[in-house]
Amino acid sequence: MNLAGALNLSLIVIVLTLLLVTILDTAGTLIGVARQAEMLDSEGRLPRLRQALLADSGAAMLGAALGTWTTTAYIESAAGMEEGGRTGLTALVVAAFFLLSLFLAPLAQTVPLYATAPALIFVACLMAANLGAIKWEDATEYIPALITALLMPSPIRLLPAVFAGRFREINAAVAVIAAAFLLTLIFA
Repeated sequence: MNLAGALNLSLIVIVLTLLLVTILDTAGTLIGVARQAEMLDSEGRLPRLRQALLADSGAAMLGAALGTWTTTAYIESAAGMEEGGRTGLTALVVAAFFLLSLFLAPLAQTVPLYATAPALIFVACLMAANLGAIKWEDATEYIPALITALLMPSPIRLLPAVFAGRFREINAAVAVIAAAFLLTLIFA
């Protein structure tokens, strides 16, 4: 790992971009899966989200250091929740099947790609179901949510709140990240 080589401006922007995408992806996945499992509190928040994000980021760093794919929470977990898997036992059974699949991988190549499409469509539907939790009566909420869902993670959430004069609702971390990306667009 060349950490010193990563300390140049163009690479820092890339690292910040990947960091932002990963945080938003993981938080969205955790909240979506928790909603499916009915584990959110009365205000729609996930208890102990910080600990879940720390565990996820630790696993991602360890996976990257070991040279594997990013180890993170996936929205496909909602399919397991739908079928009743809500404990760590489900994860252990899935891990055992993954180990078994190492020996059966050549057999998986015989399955045509079009056979996996229904599973991907089902996962997309599970992800889209969470759009129902958006506050559709508040334009400053649903416009950025839809733009973000359809395009990509960015500081778009900031703009409607600024234009509506609701500065106190803007999270400091979001404001700092938005400013960093804006400066990058202007000066890079």
